Amino acid sequence: MTLERAGRTVRITDVAALAGVSIGTASKALNGTGQLRESTRARVKDAAEKLGFVGDARARALSSGRTYTVGMITTDSFGRFSIPVLLGAEDALSAGQMAVLLCDTRDDHVREAHYLRSLAARGVDGIIVTGRSADARPPIDVPIPVVYAFTPSTDPDDVSVTLDDAAGSAAVAAHVLSTGRRRVAIVTGPERHRSAVRRVSGATEVLGASLVAEPLYGEWSERWGRQAVDVLARGVGLASAGTGAGAASGSGALGVDAIVCGSDQIARGVCDRLRELGLSVPDAIAVAGFDDWDVMALASRPPLTTVDLRLEELGRVAGRALLDLIDAGAAASATVTPSLVVRESTVGA
Repeated sequence: MTLERAGRTVRITDVAALAGVSIGTASKALNGTGQLRESTRARVKDAAEKLGFVGDARARALSSGRTYTVGMITTDSFGRFSIPVLLGAEDALSAGQMAVLLCDTRDDHVREAHYLRSLAARGVDGIIVTGRSADARPPIDVPIPVVYAFTPSTDPDDVSVTLDDAAGSAAVAAHVLSTGRRRVAIVTGPERHRSAVRRVSGATEVLGASLVAEPLYGEWSERWGRQAVDVLARGVGLASAGTGAGAASGSGALGVDAIVCGSDQIARGVCDRLRELGLSVPDAIAVAGFDDWDVMALASRPPLTTVDLRLEELGRVAGRALLDLIDAGAAASATVTPSLVVRESTVGA
């Protein structure tokens, strides 16, 4: 294992000499093998860094029986969810000097089977499975460690790292109530989607009697957000500019004074339609989204209060779980709690 630098070759013998250890100990420390004191590993790695030494990946793989590569299988061609998960997973896996190979199946079972065969043939040490949906999927059948990230496995024995949608929507609902809103509606995506149902569940539990209508299920789209405003106007009515948070907390003004949405796309459509009707956001009606997708949340008029999915953190948790499976053979499923992001659509400028 060598590195050409400044006209000379830096060898592992140089690293061992600088660290004051044997060549065998230096090799174990750099490869993460053997039973060494942490102080010894740190001293060897510090010496390697000072000398600019980079190990030979092929030799490392031969000595450890591993390839130090991980596959990531995704159905999210657009990358809205899989790229943040990938970035987080890389953060965790890089600590183990692992590289990630991203494979987009495009929702094609034949393509997925091809990628799985290819990854197995390459001898990857493990696989992370993710996608664009929080709905559970059938497990993959491979003889290597697997972790499911964002998109869980239908097998409860598999290791799945998921998002706590209910906690995120509960935080939004609590925030809306804290601004004085007392007549709240929920507009979300398809009822067949796990995330839509769980987001409604979390918000409903917090809103209680402040929920003035049955939750409206529809599409994950701006179009549905605009349509939902008209549905609410025909049903329970909409608060006017003079009957927003202040009035709603007082004399019992009629009309919805806040709309909690299941996605930023829906929320942006809601804001657009309210503006067309001459209703100010948030003066007349507060609006909140979910996802913190900056393309939607920041471009909305006004910018959206929403929920950050913390997908990079979810990816880091998944990456650490996969390392545990590879190194120790055991890991547990986990849940990541999203966080509230407050902007002008609920509190004004």
